[in-house]
Order: sequence, then structure tokens, then C-alpha cells
Amino acid sequence: MPHVSALYRYPVKGFTPEPMSELTVQDDGRIAGDRVLAFRFANATQPEDQNGLDYWPKAKGLALMTFPSLARLRVSFDGETLTFTEDGDLVVSAGLDPDGRRELADAVADWILAGPDARRLRRPGHLPLVLVGDGRTSRFQDRARGFVSLHSAASVEDLAGCAPGIPVDSRRFRSNVVVDDLPAWKELEWAKTGAEIRVGDVALTAQKTIVRCKAIEADPDTGLREADLLTSLTQDLGQQEPTLGALFLPTHAGGVIRVGDEVSSPIPAVPAPA
Repeated sequence: MPHVSALYRYPVKGFTPEPMSELTVQDDGRIAGDRVLAFRFANATQPEDQNGLDYWPKAKGLALMTFPSLARLRVSFDGETLTFTEDGDLVVSAGLDPDGRRELADAVADWILAGPDARRLRRPGHLPLVLVGDGRTSRFQDRARGFVSLHSAASVEDLAGCAPGIPVDSRRFRSNVVVDDLPAWKELEWAKTGAEIRVGDVALTAQKTIVRCKAIEADPDTGLREADLLTSLTQDLGQQEPTLGALFLPTHAGGVIRVGDEVSSPIPAVPAPA
């Protein structure tokens, strides 16, 4: 039976995931605690509003797409304190008061400037970094509409076969939900048909597939780009666009999903009253 094998949230937009044993899907379709903070470039505007929903394109701040070395940092956030580590060593840990935000922004900037992505951060208008977000509101999305992202572990395994000798695992694809025992690319089929699925007790409706960016080419452990996975998706697997995973919204309301929850599709029909 298909089931949830891993759950992730991303407290800081564009950074590495925080593994979770459960996630709360809000009624608006966003994950509680997901993308609640972001490091904004000095010359970037504030988050934009479209149809009453906030979003923030990756180009406005730090993100794996353009700063692959960020993959080496591990992120944890308990609602008050934001912590970054590398290989188990503390890089910085501070709260979200003004002094803490400055400490976090300066420490992350110094860490990048000491590494291979330094020239990217030195571009005009990028420094000083500013840590924005209230730590509670999920608002720094790539799209004006927030979603729950999901992919089949078998899809990743199929793609990994196109890159022998290179470690390719689910962390590269930055989904909230990873499903085991689901046929490869089944999530794309769901998205194309607008299928309704159930993850544990939460009903979700598929909205669209996820077209991937260069973030998936960064090794989650080394931060190096060593796999041309975008080309593998289009040339080796014959896709028109490099696609893996799908976006979902709650069918009726949100709820809690947990590691181990069964995933079913289509949702069984409710019998009509006699």
C-alpha cells in the first residue's frame, strides 16, 4: 500500500529541509511552519501580493537555485530560535529579535563569502542580507498560491538510473511529502487528471505538476552541482519540461498528515443516502 515515508518543511525559503514526523496542512493549502522566513537581498522589494496571497520569487533572496553551497547547511527552527549547522558543527543560532536577526544574517553571509558561492553574493545590491518573516506565517512561496508538494520515491529512483554513480535521493526535490510503494511518475498522472487522493485523514486534490529548476542539481550533502538532472528528465526520460512531483490543495479542509499514513487514490465515493 502506498504510504508516507518522509515529511519535510522548509522554515527558511530556499534552504534545506527540516525532517518532520507530522505536518499540519492549513485550510489554505500551505504547510504550517513552511517558508515562514527568508533572507532578502538588500535591493529586493518586499513580498508581493497577488489575489490576496503573498509570494516571493527566488531571485529576491538566497536560494539553492543560485547558491548551491547552501545545501551543506542544516536548518532547524522551534518557533523562536533559528539554527544553522554544517556537518554537526554550529554555524549560528539566534532568536528573531532585531539583534538575533542581524546575527543570523551576518553569520550566513560570512559563511557564504568564505565558500564557492562568494562571487554571487558580492553582486551589487545583494548585501547586507535581511532576515524577513514573522516565523509563523507561511508566506514566502515561489507561487502566488501556496500548495502541498508531493512525489513518489519511485520517480526519484527512476531518474537516479539516468545518473549512475551519483547519489540522487528525495531531498533534492524539496517536496513536503514523499510516498513509498507508489508507481514511478504516478503523481504526474494525478496532476494531469486533477485526481483526489487521501493522505491519512486529509483529502487532497492534485492541481499541477512541478517543473524543476537547477536546485535539484546540488548534492544535498556537498553542495556541489555534479548531475545534469534537468537534461536527464527531458532527454533521457523524454519529458517536454523537466518535471517531478505534483502540487495539491485540500479538497475540503486541512488536517494533520504523518509518516506512515496510507495514501489512496481515487478517494472512495461516499454512498448516496438510501
